[in-house]
Amino acid sequence: MKRVNLFFVTGFFSGYSPIISGTAGTLAAVPIYLILAHLPFRYYLLTIIISLAPVAYLCNWAENYFQKEDPSEVVIDEIIGFLVTMTALPVGLFTITAGFILFRIFDIVKPYPVYQSQQLPHGWGVLIDDVLAGLYANLTLWIVYLIYRAVL
Repeated sequence: MKRVNLFFVTGFFSGYSPIISGTAGTLAAVPIYLILAHLPFRYYLLTIIISLAPVAYLCNWAENYFQKEDPSEVVIDEIIGFLVTMTALPVGLFTITAGFILFRIFDIVKPYPVYQSQQLPHGWGVLIDDVLAGLYANLTLWIVYLIYRAVL
C-alpha cells in the first residue's frame, strides 16, 4: 500500500524531480486535465470535489511518511490545484499554457489567504493552499481569456 500511496502523492513519481518538483507535478497534471476536460462541467467539478478528502488524507499520510511538513516530493496537491485552475475554461494550448504559468505564480507567491491556509491540520493545509492558488489562477485566466476574446 505504501508504494501505491507514494505513486499518487508524488504525482506518478514526478515529485522526485531533483529541481522544481512542484512544476514537475503541475506538468503531470496536464494529461489528467486533458482527459477530464472532456467531461461535462458538473462531472469535472464533482471529480475535483470528491477527490479533496482522499487527497488531504494522502497529504497527511505523506507528511508522516516523509517526517516533514509539506514535503517537496508531494505534488498531488499541485495536480488538484491545476485542475481547479482549468475549471470551466476551453481546452486549448493558450489556456493550458497560461493556466500552467498562472497557477505556478500563485502557488509560489501565495497571496492572502493562500499562505495562511497552510496552517490547516491533517493534510488540508498542504492541499488547500493549492486549491486557493488554483482559484486565483482560474479567476485571472478567465479575465485574460475574456479580454483576449474581446480584442479578437
